[in-house]
Amino acid sequence: MEKATRIFGDVDYERAGKQVGHLYLPYSVTRSAYGNIALPIAVIAGGKGPTVFLQAGTHGDEYEGQIALCKLVRALEPGEVNGRIIVMTATNLPAALAGARVSPLDGVNLNRAYPGDPDGGPTKAIAHYVDSVIFPLTDYHLDLHSGGSSLDYQPFVSMRRSQDSELDRRAMAALTAFGGPVGIVWGHTLDGGFTDAAAIRRGIVSLGGEFGGGGAVMRSAVGLVERGLRGFLAHAGLIERKKPLPEGETRLFEVSGRDYFVLAPDAGLFEFAATIGEEVAEGQLCGHVHFVDDPARPPVPAYFRRAGTVICTRHFGRVERGDCIAHLATPI
Repeated sequence: MEKATRIFGDVDYERAGKQVGHLYLPYSVTRSAYGNIALPIAVIAGGKGPTVFLQAGTHGDEYEGQIALCKLVRALEPGEVNGRIIVMTATNLPAALAGARVSPLDGVNLNRAYPGDPDGGPTKAIAHYVDSVIFPLTDYHLDLHSGGSSLDYQPFVSMRRSQDSELDRRAMAALTAFGGPVGIVWGHTLDGGFTDAAAIRRGIVSLGGEFGGGGAVMRSAVGLVERGLRGFLAHAGLIERKKPLPEGETRLFEVSGRDYFVLAPDAGLFEFAATIGEEVAEGQLCGHVHFVDDPARPPVPAYFRRAGTVICTRHFGRVERGDCIAHLATPI
């Protein structure tokens, strides 16, 4: 039997109409003995149809999705909706308010915390609520990410392969409906604590994506997310499609192993020899780590371990040994 959540709220998931309110996570501190963390949530429901759960702010320094969902909540009215849309614009609110990848309250990464624990710290309690309360209501799920402060990404929508071929087929159809120039299929799972891995365990059609990065707000990526949200909701049957689905627009790639990732071989300043979008060969130079505290020391090279397209590069110049400095994708 699943443990009961500690989180309570002022929205009714079964009520028609548009509700914008909060979920309250009890959090007792010196300044507020009976305090709560107030997580923003919106429910827009009208007619009979599936439930879509849209979330951003899993990582607080990833902004494009947060902005796009705020705009969607303001714009969408129940009369346009045939079903139910649940929106969390800042799923890990403490991290979002701090502009940080992990929560400043407990140092936990929400995208590694599923299925969570209601008796754990704030982040694990949030993960448990999403997994045990929202996911059982959900038919379609979209978790919007960006590269955050430390990575730059070629914007893309993504899905993760499951062990269920029919679920994968439905996810690919949803990815195509989202649209955009690039789609990524994650062919390996590094951690079962990912949000999309938790959704897949519940049998939900789940998409993700990386839309920008570098700790900034990329205007073109916000626009891509806004258009993609409409396509995704129309595909799920919740809103009317105002434009026909473009054919052959999304180029599909996959990331299917650890050898797609390049790790910093030493600590220092990293100089890239490749750029996002570049096609590289196995063994090609990715760049050099330089040592400003020892300028006579030769730089240490880092190489790509396979051929592919550079889809991501590190944003910060300084690296520690083991930091991801780039990763590849290969065409499907």
